[in-house]
Order: sequence, then C-alpha cells, then structure tokens
Amino acid sequence: MELINPKEVEVTRQDGSTATYLIGKYPAIAGREIVTQYPVNNIPKLSEYHASEEVMLKLMQFVAIQPAGEDAQPIILRTRALVDNHAGDWETLARLEWASLEYNCSFFGKGSPSDIFQEWSQKIIQSIVQTLTASLRPSSPAARQRSGS
Repeated sequence: MELINPKEVEVTRQDGSTATYLIGKYPAIAGREIVTQYPVNNIPKLSEYHASEEVMLKLMQFVAIQPAGEDAQPIILRTRALVDNHAGDWETLARLEWASLEYNCSFFGKGSPSDIFQEWSQKIIQSIVQTLTASLRPSSPAARQRSGS
C-alpha cells in the first residue's frame, strides 16, 4: 500500500529533538472508520484500552518514515513494533496522531477541535457523568440507608 498525497511533517519528540514523518490521506472507508472511532475510543475507559490502541494502529497505517537512500521506499508504521521503534515515546506518538488527524480532517481549524468534535466531546462527557452518577448512587450512604431501613 502506498500513501495517498503524502505530506512531510516534523514532530517534536519528548526529548526536544525532531523527527520527520510522511502522513498520507485516508481513503474514504478507512477515513470514515478512523474519524468516527477516534474520538469515542480515546475517552478514558481503562477496561477498554484495546479499542483506543486498535484505532491508533489503523491511523498509523497512513504514516511512514522515509529511510535514507534515493531509491528507498517509505516504511509504513503498520505494526506495534514499527510504531514503537519510530515514534519512540508516547508524546511523539500523540503528536503524530494529531498531525495525521489535522491533515485528514478539513474541519480542524488551526490546531483546535472543530465544532463537531466539541459537540461530540460534550455528548461523551454527558454520557460519562450520567454513567458515573448512576453507578455512585448504590454506594452512597444515603442510598444504603434508604434501602436498608
């Protein structure tokens, strides 16, 4: 698989050094999957980390490094090992993910989430609050006293 309309981006690593990557455009169906799953699967759900990692690995299928040499083909970061080796640290990976989303989503505006993502995040936060509130009721002292009397 080749990258579609690759763009070279420079990402600052955790140690302050920089690394250069190639970011490609997402094809229609893969793009739809990544863009709809990414926000939802990256809300903190400790028991469901694998979903977040899965969508990150899908996104990284459109990120590559260019090895030295005129005839060298880009290496797409399609496996955990390639991501670990070439991103190096979690902050670099997060910046690389953000750069890929920015390049592929026209509704990102100058590095800040669009109204669409703000709306999604509000709905997600609302859902989390409702879930937590419902789960806390049975364990609160007032709820226990009422049910035990």
